[in-house]
Amino acid sequence: MLKPFCVCVYVIWLREIRKFARERTRLFAMLGQPLLYLLIMGQGLRAIFSIDIPGFDYLSFMYPGIIGMTILFTAMFASVSIIWDREFGVLKEVLVAPVPRSAIAVGKALGGSTTAVIQGTILLLLAPFVGISLTLVAVLQLIPLMFLLAFAITSLGVLVAARTETMEGFHMIMNFIIMPLFMLSGAFFPIGSAPEWMQPLMKANPVAYGVDAFRNIFFAGSEVLDFIVYYPLYYDVLVLVAFSTVTVLLGMQAFRKVD
Repeated sequence: MLKPFCVCVYVIWLREIRKFARERTRLFAMLGQPLLYLLIMGQGLRAIFSIDIPGFDYLSFMYPGIIGMTILFTAMFASVSIIWDREFGVLKEVLVAPVPRSAIAVGKALGGSTTAVIQGTILLLLAPFVGISLTLVAVLQLIPLMFLLAFAITSLGVLVAARTETMEGFHMIMNFIIMPLFMLSGAFFPIGSAPEWMQPLMKANPVAYGVDAFRNIFFAGSEVLDFIVYYPLYYDVLVLVAFSTVTVLLGMQAFRKVD
C-alpha cells in the first residue's frame, strides 16, 4: 500500500513541476508582485516608518516579509490546478485510477510547495540590494523553512480547492483568506508593536511564524534580533510543523470525498 501511495505522490508532484517549468510567464508574473511591494511600497513606507535601531533600515526589516508574501501567494494559488483539472475532466481520470486519493492531495501540496520555494529562493538574490548579507549556512537554513511554510499554505489551498466547484468561487475564497494572512503576518510591523486587539489575530496566523522564523535566520547574531523577532526559532518551527500536519491531514481527508 505504501509503494502505490509514494508512486502516486511522485507522479502528481512531477506533473506540477513540469507544468511550472513550461509556464515561464507564470514565474515572472508571480515575482512581479513582491518586487512591486519591495521596490515601490517598501521605498514609500521607509519614508514614513522608522526603526529606532542605529544602522538598521526599514527595507531590511520588510524584506523577510516579502519572501513570506511570495511563498504565501505562490503556494496558495498553486492549488488552482485542482479546479482546472476538475473543469477539463483531468481530475476525474485521476480519481478513477487505482491509487489512494489522499496521495493526490499530498502530491499537489508537494508540487505547489516546490514551486513556491523556487520563487522564494530566487528572491534571496535580492538580499544584497537591501543591505542584507546572507551566508551559505543561512541560505541552507532558509530553504527548508520556506518549504515548511509553503507546504502548510499549499495544503490549506488543497483543502479549499477540494471543496470548491468553480474557479470563481475558489478565487473569492482565496482572496478572503490571503489578504488577512499577509496583512497580519508581521511583514510591515512587528507583532509586539501592533495594537493589543490585533496581537491575538497575528499570533493565530501561521504566516506570522514563518516571517518570524525568516527574520531569526536573516538577522542571526545581530544586535537587532531582539527588537524585530517575537519568538525563538524553535517555537516558530514547531508551530509551522503542527499547522502543516493539520492542514495536510484535512486536505487528504477532503480529497477522499471529491467527486
